[in-house]
Amino acid sequence: MASDPRPADGSSAEQRASDRGSSHPRSAGTPVALTIAGSDSGGGAGIQADLKAFARCGVHGTSAITAITAQNTVGVSAIHPVPPEIVLAQVRAVVRDIGVDAVKVGMLGTAEMALAVARALDELPPQTPVVVDPVMVAESGARLLDPDAQGALVAEILPRATVLTPNLPEARALAGLEAEQGEAEGDETGEREAEELARAMLALGPRVVVLTGGHRPRAVDLFLARAPSGPPDGGPIVEIPGERHPDGAAHGSGCTHSSVLAAQLALGKTPLQAARVARMLAGEAVAHGLRDIGAGAGPVDVLGLAARRGMA
Repeated sequence: MASDPRPADGSSAEQRASDRGSSHPRSAGTPVALTIAGSDSGGGAGIQADLKAFARCGVHGTSAITAITAQNTVGVSAIHPVPPEIVLAQVRAVVRDIGVDAVKVGMLGTAEMALAVARALDELPPQTPVVVDPVMVAESGARLLDPDAQGALVAEILPRATVLTPNLPEARALAGLEAEQGEAEGDETGEREAEELARAMLALGPRVVVLTGGHRPRAVDLFLARAPSGPPDGGPIVEIPGERHPDGAAHGSGCTHSSVLAAQLALGKTPLQAARVARMLAGEAVAHGLRDIGAGAGPVDVLGLAARRGMA
C-alpha cells in the first residue's frame, strides 16, 4: 500500500509540489489546517503544539497521528509508531469530509511512514500548501527519526514541500554535515555557513526554505525561495529578525513555528508573509513559555494561558 507514493497520473513529486504555491484557492468559511505528526503526551510539542498554534491563528486544526510517544519535559521514554495505513486513512477521512487548506508534516519516524505520507500528500487537492518540519531530535535529545528514514524524508517528502523549516542542526544533518562550525557570536564563518545550508536545503526540492535562527548566534530566520525562472539555488536571502528569549521556555518552538506558518498559508498569506508571522508568534510563545511545567525544558505558550486565566 505505502510502497509506491507516486500518484496514478504519473506526475513527479516536483510537479505536484509546484502546484502548492502561495496562490492556492482557499475554501470559503473557516480555514482548515491538517497536521501529520506525532503525539507528545506532555502536551508541549507534536500535534498538541500544532493544534494550539492553528487555534492561535484562527484556523481549525485536524490531525493524522504518525506515532504515540511517552514523553514529558525531561525526555522520551517510549515511541509507538502508528501503522502507515492508519495514517493514510486519517488523512483521507479529513480531506473527504472537512477539506484542507494547508498541511504541516512533522515527526515521521520511519522510512515506511515517509512513503505513506508521500502518498497522502499526492492525494491532496492541487495547490494545497505543505509545510515540512524535519523533526529529527526531541528537545531532550531523543532521536525521533530512524537513520534509514532520513533518506526517505529527503527523497520522498522534501520534493513535495512548499516550505521546509529546518533549524541549524537539522539542516546540517540533512546536508550530511554533523560537525558544528562558526558558532562564535558575530562569526562571519557561521553566517556564511547558514546561508550555504539554506541554499543546500533548497536544492533538496522544496519551493521555499526557512532556516530558523534559534540555534544560531543571531536569532534571525533566513528565508529563501525558488523562482520559476531563476537560479536553482534561489534568489537573494531575506532575513527575518526577532528577539532571543533566554528566560523563556522553548519545548515545542519548532512545531509551533512551522504550524503557525502552515496556518498563515491556510489563511491565504504568501510564504514570506507567513514566515514573518511565524517568527513573531513563535518568539512570543517562547517568551511566555511555561517554565513552571515539569522538571525539564518547559513548553512554549502560544495561547497566553496566564492572561486567559485572568479572564475567567
